[in-house]
Amino acid sequence: MSLASNFPISLEFFPPKTDEGSAKLRTVRQALYALKPEFCSVTFGAGGSTQEGTFATVAEILAEGVPAASHFSCVGATKATVRAQLATLQAMGVKRLVALRGDLPSGYGAGGEFQYASDLVAFIRAETGNAFQIEVACYPEIHPQAKSADADLNAFAIKVHAGANSAMTQYFYNADAYFRLVEDARKLGVTVPVVPGIMPISSSNQLMRFSDACGAEIPRWIRLRLQGFGDDTASIKSFGLDVVTELCDKLVAGGAPSLHFYTMNQSTATLEICKRLGRLGSLAA
Repeated sequence: MSLASNFPISLEFFPPKTDEGSAKLRTVRQALYALKPEFCSVTFGAGGSTQEGTFATVAEILAEGVPAASHFSCVGATKATVRAQLATLQAMGVKRLVALRGDLPSGYGAGGEFQYASDLVAFIRAETGNAFQIEVACYPEIHPQAKSADADLNAFAIKVHAGANSAMTQYFYNADAYFRLVEDARKLGVTVPVVPGIMPISSSNQLMRFSDACGAEIPRWIRLRLQGFGDDTASIKSFGLDVVTELCDKLVAGGAPSLHFYTMNQSTATLEICKRLGRLGSLAA
Protein backbone atom coordinates (compact mmCIF):
# COMPACT_ATOMS: atom_id res chain seq x y z
CA MET A 1 0.00 0.00 0.00
CA SER A 2 1.16 3.54 -0.73
CA LEU A 3 2.80 5.54 2.03
CA ALA A 4 0.11 8.17 1.38
CA SER A 5 -2.83 5.91 2.24
CA ASN A 6 -3.42 7.45 5.67
CA PHE A 7 -1.80 10.76 4.90
CA PRO A 8 -3.28 14.13 5.98
CA ILE A 9 -4.61 16.26 3.14
CA SER A 10 -6.33 19.61 2.71
CA LEU A 11 -8.32 21.02 -0.19
CA GLU A 12 -8.56 24.43 -1.82
CA PHE A 13 -11.57 25.99 -3.56
CA PHE A 14 -12.31 29.37 -5.11
CA PRO A 15 -15.56 31.26 -4.42
CA PRO A 16 -18.12 30.71 -7.21
CA LYS A 17 -19.47 33.75 -9.07
CA THR A 18 -22.91 32.34 -9.93
CA ASP A 19 -25.70 30.41 -8.22
CA GLU A 20 -25.03 27.54 -10.62
CA GLY A 21 -21.36 27.55 -9.64
CA SER A 22 -22.27 27.54 -5.96
CA ALA A 23 -24.58 24.55 -6.42
CA LYS A 24 -21.90 22.67 -8.37
CA LEU A 25 -19.28 23.37 -5.70
CA ARG A 26 -21.56 22.01 -2.98
CA THR A 27 -21.76 18.73 -4.92
CA VAL A 28 -17.99 18.72 -5.45
CA ARG A 29 -17.33 19.32 -1.76
CA GLN A 30 -19.61 16.48 -0.68
CA ALA A 31 -17.72 14.10 -2.98
CA LEU A 32 -14.33 15.27 -1.69
CA TYR A 33 -15.35 15.05 1.96
CA ALA A 34 -14.92 11.28 1.53
CA LEU A 35 -11.20 12.06 1.79
CA LYS A 36 -11.71 13.47 5.31
CA PRO A 37 -9.62 16.61 4.72
CA GLU A 38 -8.02 18.33 7.71
CA PHE A 39 -9.48 21.57 6.38
CA CYS A 40 -10.69 23.29 3.22
CA SER A 41 -9.37 26.69 2.20
CA VAL A 42 -11.12 29.31 0.07
CA THR A 43 -9.22 31.80 -2.06
CA PHE A 44 -9.41 35.60 -2.00
CA GLY A 45 -9.55 37.61 -5.23
CA ALA A 46 -7.15 40.39 -6.21
CA GLY A 47 -7.44 43.28 -3.78
CA GLY A 48 -9.95 41.29 -1.74
CA SER A 49 -12.39 41.48 -4.67
CA THR A 50 -14.11 38.20 -3.74
CA GLN A 51 -14.28 38.82 0.00
CA GLU A 52 -18.06 38.41 0.23
CA GLY A 53 -17.98 35.20 -1.80
CA THR A 54 -14.95 33.91 0.11
CA PHE A 55 -16.56 34.43 3.49
CA ALA A 56 -19.89 32.96 2.28
CA THR A 57 -18.17 29.81 0.99
CA VAL A 58 -16.17 29.49 4.23
CA ALA A 59 -19.43 29.75 6.20
CA GLU A 60 -20.99 26.97 4.10
CA ILE A 61 -18.03 24.66 4.66
CA LEU A 62 -18.14 25.27 8.41
CA ALA A 63 -21.90 24.56 8.39
CA GLU A 64 -21.13 21.25 6.66
CA GLY A 65 -19.02 20.27 9.66
CA VAL A 66 -15.59 20.68 8.04
CA PRO A 67 -12.87 23.07 9.31
CA ALA A 68 -12.42 25.96 6.88
CA ALA A 69 -9.56 28.38 6.26
CA SER A 70 -10.10 31.76 4.68
CA HIS A 71 -7.45 33.23 2.43
CA PHE A 72 -6.73 36.74 3.62
CA SER A 73 -4.83 39.26 1.50
CA CYS A 74 -3.65 42.65 2.69
CA VAL A 75 -2.66 44.56 -0.45
CA GLY A 76 -4.43 47.92 -0.50
CA ALA A 77 -5.96 47.23 2.94
CA THR A 78 -5.91 49.37 6.06
CA LYS A 79 -5.45 48.21 9.63
CA ALA A 80 -9.05 49.20 10.34
CA THR A 81 -10.48 47.09 7.50
CA VAL A 82 -8.30 44.10 8.40
CA ARG A 83 -9.28 44.41 12.05
CA ALA A 84 -12.97 44.37 11.09
CA GLN A 85 -12.52 41.37 8.79
CA LEU A 86 -10.68 39.44 11.49
CA ALA A 87 -13.54 40.11 13.89
CA THR A 88 -16.02 38.83 11.30
CA LEU A 89 -14.05 35.64 10.78
CA GLN A 90 -13.67 35.04 14.50
CA ALA A 91 -17.42 35.46 14.94
CA MET A 92 -17.96 32.90 12.17
CA GLY A 93 -15.83 30.36 14.02
CA VAL A 94 -12.89 30.39 11.61
CA LYS A 95 -9.73 29.06 13.25
CA ARG A 96 -7.30 29.13 10.32
CA LEU A 97 -6.14 31.82 7.88
CA VAL A 98 -3.95 31.75 4.78
CA ALA A 99 -2.20 35.13 5.07
CA LEU A 100 -1.03 36.59 1.75
CA ARG A 101 0.12 39.88 0.36
CA GLY A 102 -2.18 39.32 -2.59
CA ASP A 103 -2.39 40.98 -5.99
CA LEU A 104 -3.80 44.37 -6.84
CA PRO A 105 -6.74 44.35 -9.24
CA SER A 106 -6.00 45.71 -12.71
CA GLY A 107 -5.87 49.50 -12.78
CA TYR A 108 -5.75 49.77 -8.98
CA GLY A 109 -3.15 52.00 -7.33
CA ALA A 110 -0.89 50.80 -4.54
CA GLY A 111 -1.90 52.34 -1.20
CA GLY A 112 -2.80 50.43 1.92
CA GLU A 113 -0.99 50.08 5.22
CA PHE A 114 0.62 46.68 4.60
CA GLN A 115 3.59 46.26 2.29
CA TYR A 116 4.35 42.57 2.79
CA ALA A 117 2.58 39.41 3.92
CA SER A 118 4.91 39.40 6.94
CA ASP A 119 3.34 42.71 8.02
CA LEU A 120 -0.09 41.07 7.87
CA VAL A 121 1.05 38.04 9.85
CA ALA A 122 2.55 40.24 12.57
CA PHE A 123 -0.62 42.35 12.72
CA ILE A 124 -2.91 39.31 13.02
CA ARG A 125 -0.78 37.96 15.85
CA ALA A 126 -0.76 41.34 17.64
CA GLU A 127 -4.53 41.75 17.27
CA THR A 128 -5.77 38.22 17.92
CA GLY A 129 -3.00 36.37 19.75
CA ASN A 130 -3.23 32.66 19.01
CA ALA A 131 -6.87 32.74 17.88
CA PHE A 132 -5.86 31.71 14.35
CA GLN A 133 -3.59 29.07 12.87
CA ILE A 134 -1.77 31.16 10.25
CA GLU A 135 -0.59 29.64 6.98
CA VAL A 136 1.71 31.50 4.60
CA ALA A 137 2.76 30.87 1.01
CA CYS A 138 6.16 29.81 -0.28
CA TYR A 139 7.64 29.05 -3.66
CA PRO A 140 9.81 26.01 -4.45
CA GLU A 141 10.68 27.58 -7.82
CA ILE A 142 10.97 31.17 -6.57
CA HIS A 143 8.28 33.86 -6.64
CA PRO A 144 8.13 35.46 -10.11
CA GLN A 145 8.58 38.94 -8.59
CA ALA A 146 11.48 38.01 -6.30
CA LYS A 147 14.78 39.82 -6.87
CA SER A 148 16.72 36.59 -6.33
CA ALA A 149 16.42 33.10 -4.93
CA ASP A 150 17.99 34.23 -1.65
CA ALA A 151 15.65 37.22 -1.40
CA ASP A 152 12.64 34.96 -1.88
CA LEU A 153 13.87 32.48 0.73
CA ASN A 154 14.54 35.27 3.22
CA ALA A 155 11.07 36.71 2.63
CA PHE A 156 9.61 33.30 3.44
CA ALA A 157 11.62 33.06 6.64
CA ILE A 158 10.54 36.55 7.70
CA LYS A 159 6.86 35.58 7.27
CA VAL A 160 7.35 32.52 9.44
CA HIS A 161 9.27 34.39 12.12
CA ALA A 162 6.48 37.01 12.16
CA GLY A 163 4.19 34.33 13.59
CA ALA A 164 3.10 31.82 10.95
CA ASN A 165 2.32 28.27 12.09
CA SER A 166 2.84 26.55 8.76
CA ALA A 167 3.31 27.13 5.04
CA MET A 168 1.81 25.90 1.78
CA THR A 169 3.74 25.95 -1.46
CA GLN A 170 2.88 27.04 -4.95
CA TYR A 171 2.27 23.96 -7.07
CA PHE A 172 5.22 22.32 -8.82
CA TYR A 173 6.09 19.09 -10.62
CA ASN A 174 9.74 18.74 -9.60
CA ALA A 175 9.94 17.10 -6.18
CA ASP A 176 13.60 18.10 -5.82
CA ALA A 177 12.61 21.78 -5.87
CA TYR A 178 10.37 21.20 -2.86
CA PHE A 179 12.98 19.27 -0.90
CA ARG A 180 15.61 21.92 -1.60
CA LEU A 181 13.24 24.68 -0.41
CA VAL A 182 12.63 22.85 2.85
CA GLU A 183 16.32 22.16 3.38
CA ASP A 184 17.31 25.77 2.72
CA ALA A 185 14.50 27.12 4.89
CA ARG A 186 15.56 24.95 7.82
CA LYS A 187 19.01 26.56 7.63
CA LEU A 188 17.29 29.92 8.23
CA GLY A 189 15.52 28.67 11.33
CA VAL A 190 12.19 27.82 9.67
CA THR A 191 10.88 24.89 11.67
CA VAL A 192 7.17 24.99 10.77
CA PRO A 193 5.59 22.36 8.49
CA VAL A 194 5.97 23.16 4.78
CA VAL A 195 3.07 21.54 2.93
CA PRO A 196 3.43 20.94 -0.81
CA GLY A 197 0.66 22.32 -3.02
CA ILE A 198 -0.61 19.79 -5.55
CA MET A 199 -2.23 20.78 -8.85
CA PRO A 200 -3.91 17.89 -10.69
CA ILE A 201 -3.47 18.03 -14.48
CA SER A 202 -6.79 17.93 -16.29
CA SER A 203 -6.30 20.47 -19.06
CA SER A 204 -3.10 21.21 -20.94
CA ASN A 205 -4.10 24.74 -21.97
CA GLN A 206 -5.29 25.65 -18.48
CA LEU A 207 -2.09 24.37 -16.89
CA MET A 208 0.11 26.30 -19.33
CA ARG A 209 -1.87 29.50 -18.73
CA PHE A 210 -1.76 29.22 -14.95
CA SER A 211 1.92 28.33 -14.92
CA ASP A 212 2.89 31.22 -17.16
CA ALA A 213 0.99 33.59 -14.85
CA CYS A 214 2.34 32.33 -11.51
CA GLY A 215 5.86 31.29 -12.50
CA ALA A 216 5.39 27.58 -11.77
CA GLU A 217 7.76 25.49 -13.87
CA ILE A 218 6.41 22.72 -16.08
CA PRO A 219 9.34 20.35 -16.72
CA ARG A 220 10.20 20.12 -20.40
CA TRP A 221 9.33 16.44 -20.66
CA ILE A 222 5.87 17.05 -19.22
CA ARG A 223 5.25 20.06 -21.44
CA LEU A 224 6.28 18.15 -24.59
CA ARG A 225 4.17 15.12 -23.68
CA LEU A 226 1.14 17.34 -23.12
CA GLN A 227 1.71 19.13 -26.41
CA GLY A 228 2.02 15.77 -28.14
CA PHE A 229 -1.46 14.76 -26.99
CA GLY A 230 -2.99 17.72 -28.84
CA ASP A 231 -6.75 17.76 -28.20
CA ASP A 232 -6.84 14.20 -26.84
CA THR A 233 -8.41 15.09 -23.50
CA ALA A 234 -8.57 11.49 -22.25
CA SER A 235 -4.82 10.98 -22.79
CA ILE A 236 -4.01 14.31 -21.11
CA LYS A 237 -6.03 13.36 -18.04
CA SER A 238 -4.58 9.85 -17.88
CA PHE A 239 -1.02 11.14 -18.20
CA GLY A 240 -1.72 13.87 -15.62
CA LEU A 241 -2.99 11.32 -13.11
CA ASP A 242 0.17 9.23 -13.53
CA VAL A 243 2.48 12.24 -13.13
CA VAL A 244 0.77 13.75 -10.10
CA THR A 245 0.27 10.43 -8.28
CA GLU A 246 3.98 9.65 -8.66
CA LEU A 247 4.83 13.15 -7.44
CA CYS A 248 2.65 12.71 -4.33
CA ASP A 249 4.27 9.37 -3.53
CA LYS A 250 7.75 10.93 -3.79
CA LEU A 251 6.76 13.82 -1.54
CA VAL A 252 5.28 11.62 1.16
CA ALA A 253 8.20 9.19 1.03
CA GLY A 254 10.57 12.15 1.34
CA GLY A 255 8.95 13.48 4.51
CA ALA A 256 6.32 16.01 3.40
CA PRO A 257 3.95 16.57 6.34
CA SER A 258 0.72 16.76 4.32
CA LEU A 259 -0.63 17.41 0.81
CA HIS A 260 -2.70 20.46 -0.17
CA PHE A 261 -4.77 19.92 -3.33
CA TYR A 262 -5.69 22.84 -5.59
CA THR A 263 -8.99 21.35 -6.74
CA MET A 264 -10.10 24.12 -9.14
CA ASN A 265 -13.60 23.35 -7.82
CA GLN A 266 -13.48 19.88 -9.41
CA SER A 267 -13.52 16.52 -7.65
CA THR A 268 -12.68 13.85 -10.22
CA ALA A 269 -8.89 14.21 -10.51
CA THR A 270 -8.24 14.71 -6.78
CA LEU A 271 -10.41 11.73 -5.89
CA GLU A 272 -8.67 9.52 -8.47
CA ILE A 273 -5.19 10.54 -7.31
CA CYS A 274 -6.09 9.80 -3.70
CA LYS A 275 -7.66 6.49 -4.75
CA ARG A 276 -4.39 5.54 -6.49
CA LEU A 277 -2.51 6.50 -3.35
CA GLY A 278 -4.71 4.05 -1.46
CA ARG A 279 -6.34 6.75 0.60
CA LEU A 280 -10.00 6.09 -0.21
CA GLY A 281 -9.63 2.38 0.47
CA SER A 282 -7.95 3.00 3.81
CA LEU A 283 -10.64 5.48 4.86
CA ALA A 284 -13.40 3.03 4.02
CA ALA A 285 -11.74 0.21 5.93
